[in-house]
Order: sequence, then structure tokens, then C-alpha cells
Amino acid sequence: MPRPLDGITVVSLEHAIAAPFCTRQLADLGARVIKIERPGAGDFARAYDERVNGLASHFVWTNRSKESLTLDLKQPAALDVLKALIADADVLVQNLAPGAAARMGLSYEALSGPHPGLIVCDISGYGDDGPYRDKKAYDLLIQSEAGFLSVTGTADAPCKAGNSIADIAAGMYAFTSVLAALMQRDKKGEGEGRGQGAHIDVSMLESLAEWMGYPMYYAFEGATPPPRSSAAHATIYPYGPFSAGDGGSVMLGLQNEREWKQFCAVVLQDAALATDARFDSNARRNANRAALEALILQTFATLSTEGVLARLDEAQIANARINDMAGLWAHPQLAARSRWQDVASPAGRIPALLPPGRSNRFEPRMDAVPAVGQHTDAILRALGQSAAQIAALRAAQAI
Repeated sequence: MPRPLDGITVVSLEHAIAAPFCTRQLADLGARVIKIERPGAGDFARAYDERVNGLASHFVWTNRSKESLTLDLKQPAALDVLKALIADADVLVQNLAPGAAARMGLSYEALSGPHPGLIVCDISGYGDDGPYRDKKAYDLLIQSEAGFLSVTGTADAPCKAGNSIADIAAGMYAFTSVLAALMQRDKKGEGEGRGQGAHIDVSMLESLAEWMGYPMYYAFEGATPPPRSSAAHATIYPYGPFSAGDGGSVMLGLQNEREWKQFCAVVLQDAALATDARFDSNARRNANRAALEALILQTFATLSTEGVLARLDEAQIANARINDMAGLWAHPQLAARSRWQDVASPAGRIPALLPPGRSNRFEPRMDAVPAVGQHTDAILRALGQSAAQIAALRAAQAI
């Protein structure tokens, strides 16, 4: 069955995570994604580690189903190749250093005249303007600027997210913004703007700031912000990890007073506790965490991890195992829903998660992770370059 973005061509000047994560998802939906890489080393994320049969974990995750074209964009001949590709593309995505694309004549302003249908998506740390425009931005730095570290960690020390949350947020907003721009460009009917491309300016700071909406509003007009509370919820209790008698840990969460009464009666087997004046509302449970935690752990100490989970399920209290990466790889729910599929790579076939959002109308694209420059010759031939021209570009190290 055809995929939603079949026939769409995306050219990406990308490295690291934010832009590659955006374009991989466009590829999942059928877009042809041509990834521009530096001759030789390629995207520097290829060298982050060697955890996947010699390949980098970040790169494998964000770069399947793409074509790799090597170009040294400092050379005019290579830049000409890129501009020829863009002439037939629907989307240009870039997360180069601030101003780098514009200096090469690849800004939306420069490209929209000759290519009015082109969608240009710029991904940066702080956006195309403002006092922070030229400031370097890495994921952890944006976690800091966006206040994420102020609400994550323990009372004694902040803690960063264990994945690239600012990059992921920016990649997601770039992905959805490109989809919206394609829909707007290709809407049926007449009217101003029909068939026109768009300029999308995605900021990592603004993306993660959007995800910080709850703690921001909790601290509205100078109110006390939510405290750092390790793996527990900052303002709802009990909501977090609790130890069982066999040394395991269980994550549980209560959302309302009905669940609190069930928790007391079924899990703690002390129905009278539900009306204890210290604990008869979330605000009072939150204020008396230490006393309530002691009572919970006293009961849980008599139970195995499985026993705690069984009681929580019986009471219909939300719960989860605290999985590690081995547990996630082996998660029975992912296996039961057939969420794993092997894809090719320069290191052989490797497992990959199907993208979220299973559809009954199409199968997502799950093609190979490319080697550096794997598709260079084929792309250049498709642009009309002769064998001699390609050889000359290679001799000049332009590709």
C-alpha cells in the first residue's frame, strides 16, 4: 500500500540528533530522504560510540531508510550538486551552525524565489533571531536553559534526562511542522498560498519550554516551583518508586480519592487509613510523605515484587516495573505486538522498533542504515553527471 509521503523528497543538511530524528520519521512515512554528509567521516554522530556491532547507537536510531550523499560544501562544485538536488526537492531540513546555511545561499529567502513550493525547516538551539541566536546549543545546555534540570533530580542535586530530550523535542516539532506545511501547500482548492512552500524555524529551547508547561504554570507569578523529588511525583503522593521485600522496586501512581481508598483497603489492607486526617486528601498526603511512606514500606516489606504488583492490579492502581534496557529489549508487550523488525546496516541486520502509530492503511518504511556516501554515485548519475564528472569530483575530494 502507498505510504503517506511517497513521492516527497527531503534533502537534509543534518548532524547529531534533532534534524536526523525529524527526517527519519519523514522517511518512516515514505519520504525519500537524502542525507548530506562530509566526505570521509560523515555525520559526526557516527563516531559517538561503537555499541551496535561497531556502529554508533545514536546514528543507528535516527538514520535508517535514508540515502547518504557526501559533499564538501566548501567547494563550489559540491554546492552546485546540492542546489541541483534542492531544485527537485519538497523539503530542506538543516541544523548547521547558526547562519551557516544562509552563507551558502541556502536560506529560505534565497531559495523561495526560484523554488516557491520548497519547505525549508531550520532547527537551531535558540531560533533565527534574538540575543541568543548565535549561542552554541547542545542538548544538556538546553535542558539547563529550559529549567528542566531545576525540576529533575533529587533535593540535593539536579539530574539531566537519560536521553537527548531537548533534541528529541525539537525533532518532533520539526517533523510535525513539516507535515503541516506539506498539508497546507498541497490543500485542494483555490486561494492565496496554495502550492506555496514555507519557512519553519524550530528552536530547541522553545520545544523543551513547551514540554515544561506544567512546572511553569505550577510556579505561575512567582509561586514556589515543584521541588526535585527523584523518581517520585513532585506534587502527587503516593506516586513513585517503592521497594518490595525481595529487594525489587515497583512504580505506582494514585490519581484521585477513589483510588486512595482502594489502595488502603486492598493494597495496604487497612481501610481505616483512608480517613486518617494526615492522609485524607492529596495535599495532606503530600505534606506528610515521610509518615505515609513508612506505612507503605512496612506493608511492602512483607511482600515480593510480584506480590505487590498483584495487589496493585487487584485494586486497579496504575503500576509498572522499573525496567532497565535489557528489560525494555525483552518487553513482552513489544513482542506481543510484533513491534520489532530487522533492518539492514553496514554491520549487518539489526533489530529496530517500528515507529509508533500503527496504521491499517500502510506499512512504515524500514530500510537500511546507510554507510557514509553509499548513494553518492547513484544520486549524481540521476542528476545527469557522467562517470568522468563523478570521477573529477572524487579526485577533487568534493564528494
